[in-house]
Amino acid sequence: MEEQSTVAQDPITELLTEFGTRLNEIEEKQRLVKDRALLIGENLVSIKEGFEEDIIEMKKQLKESDQEIKAIKQLNKRIVNELSNFARKTEVDILKRQMSIFNPLEIVKKSEVERIISEEIRKKLSNN
Repeated sequence: MEEQSTVAQDPITELLTEFGTRLNEIEEKQRLVKDRALLIGENLVSIKEGFEEDIIEMKKQLKESDQEIKAIKQLNKRIVNELSNFARKTEVDILKRQMSIFNPLEIVKKSEVERIISEEIRKKLSNN
C-alpha cells in the first residue's frame, strides 16, 4: 500500500512542482510587466514635463510677438498720421516749375536797377 501511496504522491508532487514553477514564471512575468509599466509611467511624466516647459516658452514668445505687433501697429499709425505733413511728389514738381519760372538768381536788386537806369540816362544825355 505504501507503494501505491508513493506512486499516487509522485504525480501529485509533479503537478505541485510544475504548478509552483509556472506560478514562479507568472510572478516573474508580472514583475517584469510592472517594472515596464513603471518605466513607461516615468517616461510619460518626463515627456509631459518637457511639453509643459515647451508650452510655457511658446506662450512667452507669443506674448513677445503680440507686443512687437502692437508696437509696429502704433508706429504705422504714427507714420500714417505724419504722412499728411509731408509734400507729395506732384507738389514738389509744381514748386520746381515755379522756381524755374521765378528764378531768384536772376532777380535784380533795387540798387542795381537804379544804377542801370542812371547809366541809361547818362548815355542818352551824352548822345544828345
